[in-house]
Amino acid sequence: MQALSSYVLDRWQEGRAPFTTLSNPVTGEALATASSNGLDLGAALAHARAHGGPALRAMTFVQRGALLEGLAKAIHSARDELLELSIANTGVTRSDAKFDIDGGTATLTSYATLAKSLGERRFLLDGELEQLGRSPRFAGRHVRMPLHGVAIHINAFNFPIWGLAEKLACAFLAGMPVLSKPATSTALPTVRAVRAMVDSGLLPAGSFSLLTGSAGTLLEQVSAQDVIAFTGSADTGLKIRSHPRVAAESVRVNIEADSLNAVVVAPDVEAGSETYELFLRELVREMTQKSGQKCTATRRVILPEALLEPVITALGERLLPEFAPRNPVEEHVRMGALAATAQGADVLAKAGLVLTAADVVVGALPTEATTLFPPVVLRARDVRASVLHEVEVFGPLVTLFPAASSTEAWELVRLGGGTLVSTVYTDDLGTSLEALEALGPFTGRLLFGSARIAEFSTGPGLVLPQMAHGGPGRAGGGLELGGVRGLGFYLQTVAVQGARPILEKMFG
Repeated sequence: MQALSSYVLDRWQEGRAPFTTLSNPVTGEALATASSNGLDLGAALAHARAHGGPALRAMTFVQRGALLEGLAKAIHSARDELLELSIANTGVTRSDAKFDIDGGTATLTSYATLAKSLGERRFLLDGELEQLGRSPRFAGRHVRMPLHGVAIHINAFNFPIWGLAEKLACAFLAGMPVLSKPATSTALPTVRAVRAMVDSGLLPAGSFSLLTGSAGTLLEQVSAQDVIAFTGSADTGLKIRSHPRVAAESVRVNIEADSLNAVVVAPDVEAGSETYELFLRELVREMTQKSGQKCTATRRVILPEALLEPVITALGERLLPEFAPRNPVEEHVRMGALAATAQGADVLAKAGLVLTAADVVVGALPTEATTLFPPVVLRARDVRASVLHEVEVFGPLVTLFPAASSTEAWELVRLGGGTLVSTVYTDDLGTSLEALEALGPFTGRLLFGSARIAEFSTGPGLVLPQMAHGGPGRAGGGLELGGVRGLGFYLQTVAVQGARPILEKMFG
């Protein structure tokens, strides 16, 4: 059993006792230990500010892009080992492990490509020169400059590679050094990926740190030029936002929190149609991929009463027994385990809360906590019961809500208080426009599933680097990715004013 090290001050360092044990969620076998106790986190941040920041800011976008491309290749070179570590440490199938690893390297590569379009500049231009007075000589322009702090990334347990990569891509391209803190329980593949990055020799001194174990006093060391990007529960996000040091320094905080993502099947969709089959196919995938442990997974399905029984029958046929959870090392396994023993207990406890207002119609809940949690479909008894729109079961469970009209469907979606993604299956333009106006302010991403894209749709669960990721309200109010938009969190907008000839020479 190995002891996982942290990478701080440009070297690997082991923490001191007490240690946290990382285990195989299916067998319970202890795989590694981790601790950050005894590490000088203040020195780590100071080193990154003094060395990593200047090194990255001195590079042009093209050079930073080349760095990202090299890091993507370094991680890919360890892919086979990362697959085995992911299966052992997170309980996922080989297919789901590929989803995480390849999603991470694809995001790095996407931002490497974006860098080429930004050119040989070191900061972003925002808009054109504008005349500010009676004379055209007095002008102004907005520019966006990289902050002089550290990007602190606190990631969730469900995507140990992709979570690291998607935040790193934006921060590095913007010109900020990174301190990444993965969830300890699933940090084994993360540490291996970082070792590949370090061994590549591409990382400038001080540009990247990895904290394996507790965050400890990290937040007490932040400054006004630092930023914090967090993925995880709304409760933890609130603690970060309200931390006295974070508040006193006005530190930027980006939160991607849990949300009860919703799917609406519009009245124009008929059972057996191509759009209907697309809906079923994507719903099964969102329930079972990574055992439903995705922040973008579907939790609520709102559909016409007439489709309720056909959908229940279809889900029963497609989920059982095809997706019975099993040890992912076995052959032909299509759904693996929850990522940790604690997750099994949490999913079962929250499912019990949801059952106060819904009934099981497909599958059966386990009688005791287990990481081998089967897919379960519920039907709401009271479609407006608050527990169904407030308690997220972070596993392979979804609740069906019959709705009398599109208007009621939009109302039910909004009861969730904000989602990362909402999906509407319809082939009708009028319904699509109605959904945009009704749901747009309440979701970070709105996907329209229809027969026209049935062959090409990636579904609601896939976060694409070109599109913004985040959502309002319960979803955290944050924004990541979205192409160049993702860089904005790490940049300070500056209104530059002066003589037009000078500004023209400064900015080209």
